[in-house]
Amino acid sequence: MKLAVLKERIVGETRVAITPETVKKFIAAGHTVAVQTGAGTGASISDALYKDAGASIAKTAAATLKGADMLLCVRRPGANVLNGLKKGAGLVGLLDPYDDATFVRSCAAKGIDLYAMEFIPRISRAQSMDALSSQSNLAGYRAIIEAAVIYGRALPMMMTAAGTVAPAKTFIMGVGVAGLQAIATARRLGGIVTATDVRPATKEQVASLGAKFVAVEDEEFKAAETAGGYAKQMSAAYRKKQAELVAKHIAKQDIVITTALIPGRPAPKLIDEAMVKAMPPGAVIIDMAAERGGNCTLTQVGKVIEKHGVTIAGFTNLPAHLAAATTALYAKNLLNFLPLLTSEKGQYGPDWDDEIVVGANLTRAGKVTHEAFIAKKKPAAKKTPVKKAAPKKTSAKKPTAKKMVVKKATTKKPAIKKPAIKNPNARRAKPKKKES
Repeated sequence: MKLAVLKERIVGETRVAITPETVKKFIAAGHTVAVQTGAGTGASISDALYKDAGASIAKTAAATLKGADMLLCVRRPGANVLNGLKKGAGLVGLLDPYDDATFVRSCAAKGIDLYAMEFIPRISRAQSMDALSSQSNLAGYRAIIEAAVIYGRALPMMMTAAGTVAPAKTFIMGVGVAGLQAIATARRLGGIVTATDVRPATKEQVASLGAKFVAVEDEEFKAAETAGGYAKQMSAAYRKKQAELVAKHIAKQDIVITTALIPGRPAPKLIDEAMVKAMPPGAVIIDMAAERGGNCTLTQVGKVIEKHGVTIAGFTNLPAHLAAATTALYAKNLLNFLPLLTSEKGQYGPDWDDEIVVGANLTRAGKVTHEAFIAKKKPAAKKTPVKKAAPKKTSAKKPTAKKMVVKKATTKKPAIKKPAIKNPNARRAKPKKKES
């Protein structure tokens, strides 16, 4: 199988889908690898390193894709890339399909099999392929480092001859993979850490890292987790109670890291302007959900702004800030996933009986397979009956219909004239005698 790796097209994306280490393992498995020149520059990987590992270097995207059976990428490629792939080829990456359902349908139309790494099922057997976890883990670490740089004070408590520096109070909102790593990093840096999440299972995880858990723990809270381990959309009543609790708590915090995301939906709003106003001067908010609209109502995507004395950072791609490390982990995720897409002869041949393959697959053999991206047919418009024009009203009264009385036909017999009856008593006149 020929594997192709292109230079990422999105501005600011420094990661790449393959490393010299994984190139060697792909070649050992019988595959060939083509890498576009400059693809690994952002992750500190030169073309020479790829070449030494056994990959061929192509100058253009078209040359890289020529004859490729599988395209490995970090982010969703452009439409021109789809034109360069042959029919029946596979495409694997962190595709963010909810943001562009048209891309999914375009792949189906061109006969390209599409696999989204963020749709890998969260089961124990797939942990080594879980790209969301590998990237979010380092993103959570980086969020604390960015906050420490922006924050104008030290994070740990420092006791000196000149006085004592109080530790920074850090609040983590959303305790997924990123949130847990942010808690661990903030604790290692000496901060006082609290955290919140709507999933009850996270309470023990927060406590295990030495942080304090903050949440409204009612009946809805106890059932606020999906089968896949994601947070459910909470009711308006619960969000109101949680917001009141958070508003009191956040007013005392120096650093806030927000990580709350729900797949396929805009990021939930957790911090409003009134909460920001209540925070101490010099406080910092790192909004890790900025790319989905942000957890803070004041967040501006891709910008670091200051409002009411609080710095709000809307970073959109924190994993790209640690490209060398995140690339190494992501490339291994792909390396572990590829055997499920390879036949016994080493050709492209997905195992369609495997739940991991089925879970990650979006298109297959010219059809969209994931129900979230199947175009729904519009119901046929109902034909409105043509109304007949009402007859014009006239002031003249309508003649009332007379009942027709059917008379029985009577045939009149013609009158028979009876001869006049002479009076029998009348004398008959004697005939006159003829004169002789």
